[in-house]
Amino acid sequence: MPQVMEFKLPDLGEGLTEAEIVRWLVAVGDVVAIDQPVVEVETAKAMVEVPCPYGGVVTARFGEEGQELPVGAPLITVAVGAASLPEAPAAPAAEAEGSGNAPRPLIGYGSDHSRPARRRRVRPVTAAVSAPVAPAPVAPVVPVVPVAPAGPVPVISPLVRKLAKDNGVDLRALHGSGPEGLILRADVEAALRPAQPVAAPVSAVPAAQGERIPLKGVRGAVAEKLSRSRREIPDATCWVDADATELMAARAAMNAVGGPKISVLALLARICTAALARHPELNSTVDLEAKEIVRLPAVHLSFAAQTERGLMVPVVRDAQDRNPESLSAEFARLTELARTGKLAPADLTGGTFTLNNYGVFGVDGSTPIINHPEAAMLGVGRIIDKPWVHEGQLAVRKVVQLSLTFDHRVCDGGTAGGFLRYVADCVESPAVLLRSL
Repeated sequence: MPQVMEFKLPDLGEGLTEAEIVRWLVAVGDVVAIDQPVVEVETAKAMVEVPCPYGGVVTARFGEEGQELPVGAPLITVAVGAASLPEAPAAPAAEAEGSGNAPRPLIGYGSDHSRPARRRRVRPVTAAVSAPVAPAPVAPVVPVVPVAPAGPVPVISPLVRKLAKDNGVDLRALHGSGPEGLILRADVEAALRPAQPVAAPVSAVPAAQGERIPLKGVRGAVAEKLSRSRREIPDATCWVDADATELMAARAAMNAVGGPKISVLALLARICTAALARHPELNSTVDLEAKEIVRLPAVHLSFAAQTERGLMVPVVRDAQDRNPESLSAEFARLTELARTGKLAPADLTGGTFTLNNYGVFGVDGSTPIINHPEAAMLGVGRIIDKPWVHEGQLAVRKVVQLSLTFDHRVCDGGTAGGFLRYVADCVESPAVLLRSL
């Protein structure tokens, strides 16, 4: 007799309390193996595929794509030991302690699966999300096109699903304008448009009718972290222009000899780790409860990466032990994971100092907001040709503006200025860095 096990949304770590279902990877009746991913969820940190610790047949799944579930809520039930979907709900069954079908711990999750499971009632198969559901009522103006009920709706974005659900639009009745028929936000809005007053002037539309975007997920996490930084950290900013001509020439020479290419960001990161070794006050955090400044032994370098999902801040572990080649490779690896939405929560936490290259957006300067609970952030503007006095003569040089925002509780302006001046000196003359190694 198969045992029906209930798999709940696990603790994904780092204080996350909920996750949004992006895409189901299994349906009711599918046979799953132990540790097979069954659902893709989006947390405030990253997109994560959640593996199931049970092997068997999926008998029910809970929650729709686009729905937010709290940690501990049921995700699916699995008939352990069954080869196919049971025709009727089985009687309640208990797991035998030490059974061979006991779940294995999920690596990287906070949930403890080592304890014997409690007795659970089997939920009827009819509770599954994938069971046939009558289409939601739609407005008469929305054309209804018969679509076979089998197969997933071609929608990726949970925001598009929510927009359709809130306005009673049946996604199966729409033809997507995206690649391979993907339904986009514009498709749902086009279906709703005939129901709106066509001739209404813009000024006649009340301001309260503007587009409302939920402040959740990545955007919500960024908002909370930046707000907390402003509330708790008395920050100050100093900046300096630096002649980066010699740094760019050194990079070109290093890349000309073959081997892995070295990025400008990697060279700046190497300069930062050397500067932090001289000014460890800036590689610290403030413990408000203990009323202590905690200087951290390792530099876990955060860096800003802009993605379609919003601003992500991956962390390069033990950056002080890496050379420029290793830093370049790690920046490239984490950036690719960020762009594809595959960063794990652990890749986005634990930073001690942030390097923010906003020059890629074509801007010269900024006053960065500290990435709480860190104590400082170095901002780097674009490197651009400008008139510059070099060796007593006016010349065209490659100039960059460097901005340091720091927590005034951990140090005074003298320390911050010394850090920034050392960074600028290394940018202007890379030999300064070599002498300090």
